[in-house]
Amino acid sequence: CAMKVGTDGVLLGVLAPTIDSGRILDIGTGTGLVGIMLSQRCPQAMVTGVELDANAAKQAEENATSTGWKIKIINKSIQDFSSQCEEKFDLIVSNPPYFINSLKAPEKNRNTARHTDELSFEELIESAEKLLSEEGKFSVIIPYSEEENFIGIANKRNLIAESSVRIIPKVGKEPKRSVITFCKCKNKINCNINVTELVIEKEERHCYSDEFKKLTADFYLKH
Repeated sequence: CAMKVGTDGVLLGVLAPTIDSGRILDIGTGTGLVGIMLSQRCPQAMVTGVELDANAAKQAEENATSTGWKIKIINKSIQDFSSQCEEKFDLIVSNPPYFINSLKAPEKNRNTARHTDELSFEELIESAEKLLSEEGKFSVIIPYSEEENFIGIANKRNLIAESSVRIIPKVGKEPKRSVITFCKCKNKINCNINVTELVIEKEERHCYSDEFKKLTADFYLKH
């Protein structure tokens, strides 16, 4: 897998809303990290991970199988999956590619995982809107600098932001990421977005905030 376990995925895995049962879709599942975390939080749910890269999909399937939870991995683009899938999902999550027109790595699989060439924000949102159940939630983690743009695109597809957790890497720094949760808007009326902040580290490197440690306690063996 080109992209291994990272803080972005962990944050999405702990901050996405939980459901007691139903269907969860992880778009661009990579190693399967987020889907596995959500299975741990919602063991009765059926989790589907969709992954374009064959090597990543293979690793995700190995990881998912080893857990014993109800997780299936599909090696396919989300564009193809959404055009063929008739089922709806109660929770859709994605840690999507977000580099736009930036310097690329030599490895093609890393470029696919990191850059929007294969999956633009518009395509991601269109697929999520199509696959989301009427009462479902759609959660993503993206750069904070793209929050306003992403919400604007989602609004055009009648997806309204309910909450945004702005991720601050260290005390005194500006937000670096946003974990945004959307719902379907039946009446095309914007709801008030609930904005909160989460600080990962205190002043010293690798000295984590109490809130971050509490959020991730069920997943990290050690902080």
